[in-house]
Amino acid sequence: MTILSPDDFKDKIAVVIPTYKARNHILDVIGGIGPEVNRIYVIDDCCPDGSGEYVSNNCTDSRVVVIKHAENQGVGGAVMTGYAAAINDDMAILVKIDSDGQMDPSLLMDFVTPIILGEADYAKGNRFFDLEKVRAMPGVRLFGNAVLSLMCKLSSGYWNLFDPTNGYTAIHSDAARHLPFDKISRRYFFETDILFRLNTLHAVVVDVPMDAKYGDEVSNLKISDIVGEFLRKHIRNFFKRIFYNYYLRDMSLASIELPVGVVLLMFSLVFGGYHWWNSVATGMATPAGTVMLAAMPALVGLQFIFAFLSYDIASVPKRPIHGRWVIKKNNN
Repeated sequence: MTILSPDDFKDKIAVVIPTYKARNHILDVIGGIGPEVNRIYVIDDCCPDGSGEYVSNNCTDSRVVVIKHAENQGVGGAVMTGYAAAINDDMAILVKIDSDGQMDPSLLMDFVTPIILGEADYAKGNRFFDLEKVRAMPGVRLFGNAVLSLMCKLSSGYWNLFDPTNGYTAIHSDAARHLPFDKISRRYFFETDILFRLNTLHAVVVDVPMDAKYGDEVSNLKISDIVGEFLRKHIRNFFKRIFYNYYLRDMSLASIELPVGVVLLMFSLVFGGYHWWNSVATGMATPAGTVMLAAMPALVGLQFIFAFLSYDIASVPKRPIHGRWVIKKNNN
């Protein structure tokens, strides 16, 4: 039994390219994909510019398969369609690259290699490794990604990751086929939602350093349109993850620390708030004993919550669910 090398995966690597209003860039993206890839799935998400038809008429790469959506399903829906097609064709590693030219296809093997070596089930890009090159990123995106990364750590449980909205990803088909395709967010929350789903599977996820390219591409994302949606879905995923990982599938000391800490903290806030307001209204000083009774539960509660967070951070999945790829050598 021998560990497979990247060269052994030339007929098992697929690229999924969701496309919507990116007609000017998509042929360059396809042209930059190396020979290590066996199949390229271009998902035309009901593009008004006819990106899928444009590729069919102008691309001579025999690896390309164009799939058209009759209705727009969002980037998540397009990627899920590509994943399903690749799994059906028995592809082993599925790489997702955007069609707008911001992702360098030459970096593809950087994402694939950790999966081949059995170190990860899912690899995603991170544009924040090189601090000097981070300066090239627009300020709004830099601040937005920092905030979203913190929220994602809480909701997904992957405390070791950054840049959660990065769409340059690779996933092992064994992990992909266990994802609930019908439940994953179809729009811009897709990349973050899939991390939450992978955590419930205890899949190993790693960051891959990369640089972002910003040219004349036009983003279809408006921050004002997704702030409320992202916050709501992050809160939802946080509570679902806690329930799944700490009460439904397993129980530990952390399962007790969190509710006890929350109850103590809430008691302190309510009890202390009531007596503070009463002191303001009556003009009478609050007795020292009452102050201590309000403060101690808060201090103890915070300790319990911090202990839970420490346990949660240490519980980031470390063993890939797909195991190592092996092959029996043929003596012929």
